[in-house]
Amino acid sequence: MTTESRAADQRSPITASTPAALLLMGPTASGKTGLALALAQRFPIEIVSVDSALVYRGMDIGTAKPDAAMLRAAPHHLIDVVDPVDHYSAARFAEDAGKLIRDIHARGRIPLLAGGTMLYFKALREGLSALPEADPQTRLVIDAMATDLGWPALHATLATLDPATAARLEPTDAQRIQRAIEVCWLSGRPMSELLAEGRQRPPPWRMTALSLEPSDRSVLHARIEQRFEEMLELGLIGEVRRLRERHALDPTMPSMRCVGYRQTWQYLDGEFGLSTLREKGVAATRQLAKRQLTWLRSMPDLQRFDCLAGDLQDRVVDAVAAAVRR
Repeated sequence: MTTESRAADQRSPITASTPAALLLMGPTASGKTGLALALAQRFPIEIVSVDSALVYRGMDIGTAKPDAAMLRAAPHHLIDVVDPVDHYSAARFAEDAGKLIRDIHARGRIPLLAGGTMLYFKALREGLSALPEADPQTRLVIDAMATDLGWPALHATLATLDPATAARLEPTDAQRIQRAIEVCWLSGRPMSELLAEGRQRPPPWRMTALSLEPSDRSVLHARIEQRFEEMLELGLIGEVRRLRERHALDPTMPSMRCVGYRQTWQYLDGEFGLSTLREKGVAATRQLAKRQLTWLRSMPDLQRFDCLAGDLQDRVVDAVAAAVRR
């Protein structure tokens, strides 16, 4: 049996009667939150967050977490589910989201999975590969190497172990470089190879994927800059200071590697001043948006919308109406 036929056998048949699931994805500051709420006013929708930062309790300002009024306006899920000292993985997301989708369907409603964590969307759409579990001791060794050599040097090391994975990562993407090296060391094989084979069965939902992408990236950059300034005005620095006081955090934890939190941690440690925090926070958020757009360009079967278009909401409403009518 060929690889293609094995993959086909693993897929569940999708028919017109298969329950629908809507995916709303896009880079940061593309307007996903507002559009998701608008859709929830038009359709019997429950929103499932697809965001690796919104899962953390107490991380509200720097994640642009929906406020109390937004949360009352429509049912939301997978927000505030773990503490910042905890680890939340793509595998756990796929399990949690799968259960929520089944529960939402059972209530006769439509799940709308909205966010910008593309690895979570990939796990949901394609299933997960059998990657080794995270190993704290291995990560300590990698972190120690990064402290001595810097992450660009470890990126070069990854390029010798797994050129395909290194090619899609920025030299400063510490979290993903660490994970890719860890997988290589623990499994003895490149992560790109493991990801390409042996995926678990994808879920049996008729998924309609909608992607918000800017026609003018400079406008998105301006939105990012304005939003980061608003976060500072709302008290991002105080939020990170309180998190450090309440939890046994360190800057290597996934929660504190989130964009904005990493830079604020460095500011609180006295590594630079407020103006540099602004510059670094905006630059890191722009890099995140760039990575998200790179993911989106590589994803098949997306309905793409200009997130800057004046008629965006009407066009997406029409697309959703067509998807749920099938």
